[in-house]
Amino acid sequence: MADTKSESVAVDAGSNSSQASNPLSRKISKILDTRLDNDKELLESLRSLSSILPENSLRARRDLRGDIERRHLAIGEDFLRLFCDVKDALEDVTTDVEAMNKACQDMSNCLKATKEETQGLISKTTKLQAEGRMLAVQAQVAAAFLAKFQLQPKEEQALREPVTQEFFDALDRVKAIHDDVKILLRSNQQTAGLEIMEQMALHEEAAYERLYRWAQSDCRGLTRDSCDVSPILIRALACLQPRPVLFKYVIDEYGAARRSAVVRCFIEALTRGGASGTPRPIEMHCHDPLRYVGDMLAWLHQAIATEHEQLEALLSAAPGNETMSQEVLGHITEGVCRPLKVRIEQVLVAQPGAVLLFRLSNVLKFYQQTIGGIVGDQAADLLVTLAEMEHLGRQVFLSTLAQHAGSMLDKVDTPSADLSPPALLNQTLTLLRELLTSQDAWVVPLDDRQAHFSQVLSCVLDPLLQMVSLEAGELQRPAMATFLVNCLHRVHGALTPHEVSDERLDNLQLQIDAHLDTLVSENASFVLSSAGLGSIYAFLQQRKGSQAPLSEEPTLDVSSVKTAMMQFDRYLSSPDHLILPQLDLLLSATLREKVKKRSAEVICDAYEDVYTALTAPAQADGNLAAVIPRTSAQVRGLLL
Repeated sequence: MADTKSESVAVDAGSNSSQASNPLSRKISKILDTRLDNDKELLESLRSLSSILPENSLRARRDLRGDIERRHLAIGEDFLRLFCDVKDALEDVTTDVEAMNKACQDMSNCLKATKEETQGLISKTTKLQAEGRMLAVQAQVAAAFLAKFQLQPKEEQALREPVTQEFFDALDRVKAIHDDVKILLRSNQQTAGLEIMEQMALHEEAAYERLYRWAQSDCRGLTRDSCDVSPILIRALACLQPRPVLFKYVIDEYGAARRSAVVRCFIEALTRGGASGTPRPIEMHCHDPLRYVGDMLAWLHQAIATEHEQLEALLSAAPGNETMSQEVLGHITEGVCRPLKVRIEQVLVAQPGAVLLFRLSNVLKFYQQTIGGIVGDQAADLLVTLAEMEHLGRQVFLSTLAQHAGSMLDKVDTPSADLSPPALLNQTLTLLRELLTSQDAWVVPLDDRQAHFSQVLSCVLDPLLQMVSLEAGELQRPAMATFLVNCLHRVHGALTPHEVSDERLDNLQLQIDAHLDTLVSENASFVLSSAGLGSIYAFLQQRKGSQAPLSEEPTLDVSSVKTAMMQFDRYLSSPDHLILPQLDLLLSATLREKVKKRSAEVICDAYEDVYTALTAPAQADGNLAAVIPRTSAQVRGLLL
């Protein structure tokens, strides 16, 4: 078995070696080992062979080489034929290139000859081009210079046409050139700068003259009731402000136009009223002096406020002219001074009454301050007129009060039996109340009102108090005190609700208190006398300081003291029935009760003095203390 295996192995080895030496076997092995799916070239070749070999027959395979060679030969012949065509084309191109080269050479020679001939022209042309560029730069510089320092034709035309927005733009352009030309004066172009400055100065002067004439004409036409100031006129005044003379002439023309308009409107408001009769003419209220004067001043105040607003709008673009504005406003309002003064004088001279005169004076003073705050101190004529009318009204008012005071002193009568204030006092107090009510409604500081009204009180109140004193001079002391208290209390009550100086009220209160003291004293004396203690109290007051026993006095015996005490005890049982008759005539219940209370205090003090004197230890032997039924504390408790 082993030998058999060895032999088979040897046979296989021998066969392998013989195959390795056979070329055909190697090719076959190589072909078998080749992977056709990875060899793209082989696959492509096989596809080509498939197109050449229509069928896979033995004959076709034998004739394959010949077919391939014949095909290769046909391809070579086609290539040769085509290459010959290319060769012929290239020869033609070469011939054309040589001809073109010759033509270019000829042209180059011609250009070279032409260049040599035109060298001078080219240099001259280059020089001219450089000069042209320089001239272009100079033209640009000249254009920029003219644009900066010269007016455009349309701007010059605008300065010669009617005043519009373009006119002001052109004038601003002239001013700008005039300012910019100063740069030339600081350089080496002084001649050009002076010429341009002179030219712009001529343009500016002509423009200002034209603007002045136009503004003056426009202001002259502002005579309507209410005028609307155009923006062009506002700008015109702003442009004219650097020329003070022209500016003032235009403002004066405006003031003259508005003055005539205000005077005409004032007269129409007095006589014709508003459009279609509303509001009614002011003079239709001449029967009511306060409304008549008030309407005139109110219309004037409104007109001045309107003119002030219009003037501020006119000068809004020209600041720094406040003084001139006030002067123009004063000139505008000056025209109404005379018609206003004549009418107010007629009202004041007619003497419509003290109250109306006082109110008219207050109205004049109020509008004087109000209008003065608008027009300032420059409108002297109008403020002087109002001040004169206010002074005249005050003088007529004080004269009326003086006449009233004189009539009071001429009518001094005897007081009535009830000691009430006289009718003339009540009338005068009614007048004072109306004056004080008017004063309270006056829109001025309190100190000014009190200082102003102190003169009025002096003219009315002092003569009134003097008249009351003269009438009371014929009365007895209790009646006189009662009458004066009634009168002074009525005066004090009339003045208290109003803003009267405290000093005046304090003086009245002091006089009232003094007369009340008199009534207290008189009432206490009357009660003590009527109650039986009057003679005892008077006697004790006379011998005050004496150490002699009272029992030795004949007027202070036990029976007399007992009788007096019994009579005083009856008074204590009903004190209200024993009172001074004049005390019931006091008009003020408060003052009446005050006098009663103070009188009771005086009576209690007097009884205490009597009780102390009669019950003193030194008087024990007289048995006077036994007849005194009540102590001073008991009496004080009953009366107070």
